[in-house]
Amino acid sequence: MENPQQNSEEGLMPKSSPPQPNPAIVANEAGQGSGFPESDKSSATPVVVLSTLVAICGSFAYGCTIGYSSPAESGMRADLRLSVTQYSVFGSVLTVGGIIGSLVNGKIADLVGRRRTMWLSELFCIVGWLAVAFSKHAWSLYLGRFSLGIGLVLMAYVIPVYIAEITPKNIRGAFTAAFQFLLTSGLSVMYLVGTVVSWRALALIAAVPCLLQIIGLFFIPESPRWLAKVGREKELETTLQRLRGKNADISMESAHIREYTQTFEMDSKVGIFYLFQRKYAYPLVVGVGLSAMQPLLGATAIQYYASYIFSEADFSTKIGSISLAIIQLPVIGASVLLTDRFGRRPLLLASTIVMCLSLAIIATAFGLQGTHRWNEVTSVLVYVGIMGFSVGYSIGLSGLPGVVMAEVYDYVI
Repeated sequence: MENPQQNSEEGLMPKSSPPQPNPAIVANEAGQGSGFPESDKSSATPVVVLSTLVAICGSFAYGCTIGYSSPAESGMRADLRLSVTQYSVFGSVLTVGGIIGSLVNGKIADLVGRRRTMWLSELFCIVGWLAVAFSKHAWSLYLGRFSLGIGLVLMAYVIPVYIAEITPKNIRGAFTAAFQFLLTSGLSVMYLVGTVVSWRALALIAAVPCLLQIIGLFFIPESPRWLAKVGREKELETTLQRLRGKNADISMESAHIREYTQTFEMDSKVGIFYLFQRKYAYPLVVGVGLSAMQPLLGATAIQYYASYIFSEADFSTKIGSISLAIIQLPVIGASVLLTDRFGRRPLLLASTIVMCLSLAIIATAFGLQGTHRWNEVTSVLVYVGIMGFSVGYSIGLSGLPGVVMAEVYDYVI
C-alpha cells in the first residue's frame, strides 16, 4: 500500500463484488485479496448450495430480530403495561448484548469452529425468543433481548465468513450477497406477519429459522480453512473434496489454503498499534466513518420504532408496516445491480442524500403537527419520509460500507 489514498479511491469504483454484510471480515478470513490464486472453474455443488442455505437461515433469523420491535410494540406495551421508556430499554438491550458478544465472537469462531459457533449463536437466539414469548415482566423481556443480542453478533460474524470459506472464488460474491438478501427478507416477514398475529406468537415464529439452522448444521461440513488453521489436515482434504465434488482436483486449492493460513497466522500476531501508521489513516477513516454513519443516520431508530412513528402521525400502522415489508426486497435487488453499474461512491452519496431528505420530511411533518397547521398532510409526509428513508438506506448504507471496507483494507487490517 504505497499510495493508500489512491488504493482507497479505487476501492470505491465499480467492481464485480455485490453488497455483502461485513465482507471486511470475509476478505481477511477467507483469503480474498490474499495473493494466493484459487480455481476459477469450480461450480456450486449440491453440498455447497445446501451448506449456504443452512447458513443463511441464520441471516433470516437476524432480520427477524431486527424487524420484531416495530410490529410488536403496541401489543407488548398494552399486555405488560410498559411505558415508552421501558420499551425503549427493551429495544436498546439488543445493542448491549451485541457489544458483549462482539468482544469474543472472533475468538469463539477460531476456537470451536464455524459450525459450533453457529450452533451457539442459535442457542442464544432460541433462549432469547422463548424468554420474550413467555415474559410476564419487563426484566424477562430484557434478559431475552440481551440473549438475542449476543446470538446476533456471533451470527453476523460467522455466517459471512463460513459462506466465503466454503464457496469457490468465482461464485463467492453471489453466495455472500445472499446474507443481506435473507436478512432483509426476515425483516420484511416480521413487518408483514406482525400485522396479523400477537407479539408472543411473532416471537415464536421468529424462533423457527433458528431451529431450522440448528437441525441443518448436522448435515453440513466444517470450513476447510478453519480445519487448516487448527492443523486437521486429513479432515481438510475430506471436507474440501466433499465441497468440490468427488471428481474435482483439490490439490492446488488445498495447497493454497495451507499456504495462506500460515501467512495469515504470522501476520495476525501484529498488535493493534501496527494500525497507527500514516499509510492506514485514509482507509481506516473511510471504513470506520461509513460504519458509524449507519446508526448515526437513524437506521436503527426507524427499523425499531416505525410503528410508533406511524401511530404518532395518525397514520395506519398496518398499512405502514405492510408497505415497509413490500418495498425492502426489490430495493435490495436493485442495489446489487446498481453497485456494479454505477460504483460504490455514487450509490453511497445518493443513499445518504435520500436518507437526509427523508428525515427532514419526517421532522417537518411533526413540526407542522405541533403548530396545528396542515395537520391533514402530516400523516402523508411521515409515510413518504419513512418509505424514502427505507429506500435510501437499503440501496446504499445497508450493505455498501462492508463492501468498501473489504476493498480498501489489506488483509493485515
